[in-house]
Amino acid sequence: MATSTNPGPGGSTLMKNDPSDDSATSSIKNNGVEDFTLGTRGILVFSTLAVLTLMVALDGTSLSVAIPIISHELGGTAIEAFWSGTSFLLCSTVFQPNFAALSNIFGRRPMVVIAVTFFFVGTVVAAVAKNFTYMLVGRSIQGVGGGGIMALTEVIVTDIIPLRLRGQYFGIVSGMWSIGSVTGPILGGGFAQSVTWRWIFYINFPFIGVGIVLVVLFLKLNIIPTSWAQKLRQIDYIGTVLFVGSISSFLIPLTWGGVLYSWSSWRTLVPLLIGVAGLAIFSVYETRYANDPIVPASIFQNRTAAISFLGSVLQGLVLWCLLYYLPLYFEAVQEYSPILSGVALFPDSFTVAPSAIVVGFLITKFGYYRWAIWAGWALSTLGLGIMCLIKPDTSVPAWVFINLIGGLGLGFLFPSLSFAVQASATSENLAIAVAMFSFFRAMGQAIGVAIGGVVFQNQMRKNLLAFPPLASMADAYSQDAAGLVQIIREMPAGEIKTGLKEAYTDSLRIVYVVGCAVCGVGLLTSLFIEHYDLDRALNTNQGLRKKVPSDEEKEVR
Repeated sequence: MATSTNPGPGGSTLMKNDPSDDSATSSIKNNGVEDFTLGTRGILVFSTLAVLTLMVALDGTSLSVAIPIISHELGGTAIEAFWSGTSFLLCSTVFQPNFAALSNIFGRRPMVVIAVTFFFVGTVVAAVAKNFTYMLVGRSIQGVGGGGIMALTEVIVTDIIPLRLRGQYFGIVSGMWSIGSVTGPILGGGFAQSVTWRWIFYINFPFIGVGIVLVVLFLKLNIIPTSWAQKLRQIDYIGTVLFVGSISSFLIPLTWGGVLYSWSSWRTLVPLLIGVAGLAIFSVYETRYANDPIVPASIFQNRTAAISFLGSVLQGLVLWCLLYYLPLYFEAVQEYSPILSGVALFPDSFTVAPSAIVVGFLITKFGYYRWAIWAGWALSTLGLGIMCLIKPDTSVPAWVFINLIGGLGLGFLFPSLSFAVQASATSENLAIAVAMFSFFRAMGQAIGVAIGGVVFQNQMRKNLLAFPPLASMADAYSQDAAGLVQIIREMPAGEIKTGLKEAYTDSLRIVYVVGCAVCGVGLLTSLFIEHYDLDRALNTNQGLRKKVPSDEEKEVR
């Protein structure tokens, strides 16, 4: 039998099927890859999860432009306003691997129901909040549920669809996420300005209601045949505490560094260092002592998976830099309203989503994914490089065209990197590998905003020191890119305002330079990603439960 091998997770060997291998081809045909149909029940399940993904993505970003209005109505401080947006993103990132690991023990459907319930409870608390204490509690609970929905959606796709055919489905999920992330600020701004900010939360109720009903009725997967006592013994309690605590301690200072506290402040450095030390301890514990680790070390011992995880971090970093800093350019320099700034992101958002879907279909059709990874990083590098040409007086057609290329490239990477992770993972590690891929992308988003903030602050301070009328304000103005927006908008027209806009644009240009370099690193490392055959039979113990035939049907058979 002609096969080629690659070292797999844990030092095992992954078999790559040769097209001439009759037994492999027969196995693929017999397991339904060529004649696979998802069926009505499967389509309903997938559609429900895709819509829930859109809902979570909307909630992750819709509150950002409404924060000033909410802060005024609830009488919140600057710190409380900051955390109302950040708490959701932090919780949704931190708890994703936990939901995937627990779904391996207790089953997917119970964990989806728990995730949606968390999201519902958090939504209710935030919607009726009379002060920021309730708002922060609600947003944190929402984030836990949102992270679970995001992680379990991708895991369930791997349970019910063969590897070769997953591209189109992951492309749709990625498209829903990117559309939701970018249209969230438009929706939030519209509700806050025209109706009430509470509609940002009220609008979730129909989605949650329909979603939970469809999940209960149609998400019927095979049951894991173990007792409750066995399930409880399988939970990695120590690893869970170490992971959640360490990641939280690492990500929290990344979100407030340079905004609430300076990067040199002990309030930033101490939790950051504690987080790094905690992650080191977590790695040692998971590798040497955990019987059922929440994050098996074996998923990182495969070269293709490790590079793809790195690529997921880099993609999240660059994408979030664009989604965070481009609206600031439109609001501060072009002086667009928050809603119009969200519309101005369409060249990015509505290229990321369609390109992700199209690439997913192409990978499914041809059975190769490396070309899409290389093309994605190449286009992203080119796109971020071209964005350095943006100036204060750049015309609308010019910046629309400039933003298209980077959006296309980043869209290519969504399904292709996911394919690389799944194709190189073993069946035992597939669920947690998919969840970690989503987790690393979310972590990259937090790192991206932090790195962008550091670069912006340093360059803005340098630019203002070189501009005599504003040199005395260099330290104050360079602290926060978002906070400076309102200062620029309220200035009267004149030389000082023009100079500040030029300094702002130049500082963002350096952010794009760093993003271009990051994409270049992604391109170089992606050259070492290996090819794995995608024509593999579906192998899962939690696939869609088949309908049990009646006695009459058995007699006919």
